[in-house]
Amino acid sequence: MATASVAFKSREDHRKQMELEEARKAGLAPAEVDEDGKEINPHIPQYMSSAPWYLNAERPSLKHQRKWKSDPNYSKSWYDRGAKIGQADKYRKGACENCGAITHTSKTCMERPRKLGARWTNKNIAPDEKIETFELDYDGKRDRWNGYDAASYAHVIDRYEARDEARKKYLKEQQLKKLEEKNSTETVEEVSDDEDNEDGLKVDEAKVDESKQMDFAKVEKRVRTTGGGSTGTVRNLRIREDTAKYLLNLDVNSAHYDPKTRSMREDPLPDMDPNEKFYAGDNQNRVSGQALEFKQLNIHAWEAFDKGNDVHMQAAPSQAELLFKNFKVNKEKLKSKVKETILEQYGNAAAEEALPRELLLGQSEKEVEYDRAGRVIKGQEMALPKSKYEEDVFINNHTTVWGSWWKDHQWGYRCCKQFVRNSYCTGAAGIEAAEAAADLMKANIARKEATEDVVAPTEEKQPATWGTDIPDDLVLDQEKLAEALKKEDKRRKEEKDERKRKYNVKWNDEVTAEDMEAYRMKRVHHDDPMKDFLN
Repeated sequence: MATASVAFKSREDHRKQMELEEARKAGLAPAEVDEDGKEINPHIPQYMSSAPWYLNAERPSLKHQRKWKSDPNYSKSWYDRGAKIGQADKYRKGACENCGAITHTSKTCMERPRKLGARWTNKNIAPDEKIETFELDYDGKRDRWNGYDAASYAHVIDRYEARDEARKKYLKEQQLKKLEEKNSTETVEEVSDDEDNEDGLKVDEAKVDESKQMDFAKVEKRVRTTGGGSTGTVRNLRIREDTAKYLLNLDVNSAHYDPKTRSMREDPLPDMDPNEKFYAGDNQNRVSGQALEFKQLNIHAWEAFDKGNDVHMQAAPSQAELLFKNFKVNKEKLKSKVKETILEQYGNAAAEEALPRELLLGQSEKEVEYDRAGRVIKGQEMALPKSKYEEDVFINNHTTVWGSWWKDHQWGYRCCKQFVRNSYCTGAAGIEAAEAAADLMKANIARKEATEDVVAPTEEKQPATWGTDIPDDLVLDQEKLAEALKKEDKRRKEEKDERKRKYNVKWNDEVTAEDMEAYRMKRVHHDDPMKDFLN
């Protein structure tokens, strides 16, 4: 028998308690009740008498295995957002240097930095924030809605209500337009009662179009899943009057029909007129409409992934579709750019004027007979077809093309007889001027040849010692020349042996004609074959 573990003062108290419990079992003593007046079962410990909320309250609980008494120190309140406790008149020591509040420092100040803080100006002291500290229990720390203000959700409700009002207003305007179009030819009777008008124009939003309510035939079908399938309701969209696929062609060798998937991929009637054909196989749906676009989108995603782009059709379908759209736009731009480049370089023969009839019909069976002189005897002479290149395009006022005139192994223009291709046409006047200039040149050449000029004898001049012509009055003194030669020999010896050169040297910059002549006579000529025999 399980009993409550109660501490007794003595063995006598314990013996009395045991006797009382036996008397209660035998019905000789009244049953013990708790504070609520309920009978206490002596076989169940008293610390398990209250069951949790998710169990039957009449049965015992496991309250002894958890801390079920709430601590009075714990609180479920939350911070008072934006609350202020007071505002000072002047700056206090230790307060924020920027705004002046005592509850934070300048590093954690959320106000805009002032040009001069409250510490120096003692103006516009910000109020002190209300700082609270709570000791939350286990549930309070994990309560995600603790401190939530339900009034903050009012703007969401207002937005949805405004949307509903705008929707009702739009539906009412559409209904008015329909009534005006319907009664355009009839006279509309005015009704004084506004409520009747509202009821007449009120749109029943619960009313749905009959086409949307058509559920066709609901069929209970097994939907294949990994867990073995579950029964679900699907729509059978096939009209019952249609002919089944397998009845379109009863030939055994016709298109295969799969009864499990109800699919016939090939065309059961390939020889039938396409305009009269109602069903052309399931593959027709796969290569037409949006199915083909979806297939191209998948292929583009695969190719982009192979080339290194992070694209996945199933993971990010919107991204894949956007990239595919951008790819198609860039592809069209590139095509148009290449086309414009080709047209700019080679031209567009299709957009130009139609080819002349002579060129289109250049070959014919029409007979034309000519005589020996080239005159037409019989038939009509056909015009010579022109080539695809530009012909008869005259520039710079010319009336003929370049290469229509040849003279002296040069091509030119026949209209003005000029050889310069970019020249401007001068016409007959230019031809006369060119001929006159040619005649004048010929006359000058003939006159020059007739009068031969006598060549005057030229005197030979000896080059001077310093590179100029020797003047006629130049006379060299032989004594000075001998002294200059000795001086030149002495200078050469000093250059060979610099040890004999004195420290203080007097130098004379004056050079006479005799000095130059001595230098020239003593100079070694490197090109002279007899230079080695000179003294």
